[in-house]
Amino acid sequence: MSLRDTIFEDLKTAMRAKDQVRVSTLRLIQAAIKDRDIAARAEDRCEGCEDTEIMALLQKLVKQREESAATYEDAGRLDLAEREHAEAEIVRAYLPEPMCDDSIAKAAAEVVEELDATGLKDMGRCMGALKERYTGRMDFAQAGKAVKTLLQNPS
Repeated sequence: MSLRDTIFEDLKTAMRAKDQVRVSTLRLIQAAIKDRDIAARAEDRCEGCEDTEIMALLQKLVKQREESAATYEDAGRLDLAEREHAEAEIVRAYLPEPMCDDSIAKAAAEVVEELDATGLKDMGRCMGALKERYTGRMDFAQAGKAVKTLLQNPS
């Protein structure tokens, strides 16, 4: 069963259970997926977006929810921050287990070595390879720092 189908089935279950937060969050996910499907069709990919694109989309939604929660907490709106955290957890449930810091550093080192990257001009190629392999599992901001460090300080 694809990730898209799993989300759809979970939406039906949440609707039956009358879980309003889960229903609204899953509808938000479905709307984002439909937007991505429309963009994919514009790129002449009739089959729509793939699971890897959906995972990247889910990562983006989690990040947005966490940023919104932080903003609400700073403004003293703990009720809204709590809802954002709850939505982030619902979305996070559809993502694979995130990679730890050591795994990210190891993956970055492997890609730098594999691509024979020598300087910062190779940063884009390295990040592209990491995104292709680890979408949905890796924090790419952290990976970018690791790659940059490796490229600036070759050993």
